[in-house]
Amino acid sequence: MGQRLSPVKLENYKPLREIVLEALKDAIVNGQLKPGERLMEQQVAEELGVSRTPVREAIRKLEIEGFVIMIPRKGAYVSDISLKDIAQVFEVRAAMEALAAGLAAQRIVDEQVEQLERKLVEVKKAVDNSDLEGTIQYDTEFHEIIYSASRNDRLVQFLNNLREQIQRYRSASLASPGRLKDTLEEHKELVDAISARNVELAQRLAKEHIENAENSILEAFKANPLS
Repeated sequence: MGQRLSPVKLENYKPLREIVLEALKDAIVNGQLKPGERLMEQQVAEELGVSRTPVREAIRKLEIEGFVIMIPRKGAYVSDISLKDIAQVFEVRAAMEALAAGLAAQRIVDEQVEQLERKLVEVKKAVDNSDLEGTIQYDTEFHEIIYSASRNDRLVQFLNNLREQIQRYRSASLASPGRLKDTLEEHKELVDAISARNVELAQRLAKEHIENAENSILEAFKANPLS
């Protein structure tokens, strides 16, 4: 592994192991650490400017979350995601997104509806400017508002973990012809359903939105595997 990581910045309110975990997870999600790349504790520790102990703890947690695989007598490697893995993650995520949207339709407050409307404006600006990075950021924030409106912290935790596992493939998905505009329209319909407190419609639209994203990622992955 070449020099890919920058020294972590210590934050008083966070344990070092969490800071190291976030740094490694971000590096995997953003593609700094590639699928199949070996994670050597000593080298990672030196690059991050920490001891091996928090690195070891972070790698164990990443293995549990599916970002890293441990190969006996060889060590830790960034996990490679197959078509089957993507399909399984999205199968679970579609069900959970539908649940979150349904709960949001029941529990959302007016302030959060306004937040969704404002986020739609930001998404539209990014789409109109063909700003892929901005679209991904605002899309993430859009879904986080819905998750928060569900008032279910455990569900939010599960959804964030599932989304992170396929984050490295989202750029390829949204880069598919027409996908940016389709995403915006799907968001608009979902906001309308949630603001109308239509639980069944919100659930259906959320599920369809995730299924469409899955199809886009699978097509992009087949055309140009990222591993």
